[in-house]
Amino acid sequence: MRAHGHIAVYFEDVGGKMLDAVLLNMRAYGCIAVCGMISQYNDMPEGVHNLMHLIYKRVHIKGFVVFDYYHLYLKFLYLVLPHIAEGKIVFLEEIAEGLQSSPAALVELFSGLNVGKQVLVFMKN
Repeated sequence: MRAHGHIAVYFEDVGGKMLDAVLLNMRAYGCIAVCGMISQYNDMPEGVHNLMHLIYKRVHIKGFVVFDYYHLYLKFLYLVLPHIAEGKIVFLEEIAEGLQSSPAALVELFSGLNVGKQVLVFMKN
């Protein structure tokens, strides 16, 4: 979400260069929710260099684990499922079928060319 040309709220699950770019563009008193950092799973994790912007811009950053909110899951379903059924909430997924399709699908996934969830189907029941 951007406000006045800067990011007001950001959901972080990438880290590395992406988080660096976001920190440069956060608005003062913005919020970052952190649930993962896939860039740190590599053999050579990427560092984050713009952390001082958390201080300059007084950004609130908080890590969370979804299991902390498991007790709210049924309430979440009650609130969200009708919106999904009505088409008000949609999700995007790209499906690649067969082993021969997997290299191209993975290249798209890791280069940021795909949109939404990437699914590789190797065998159908």
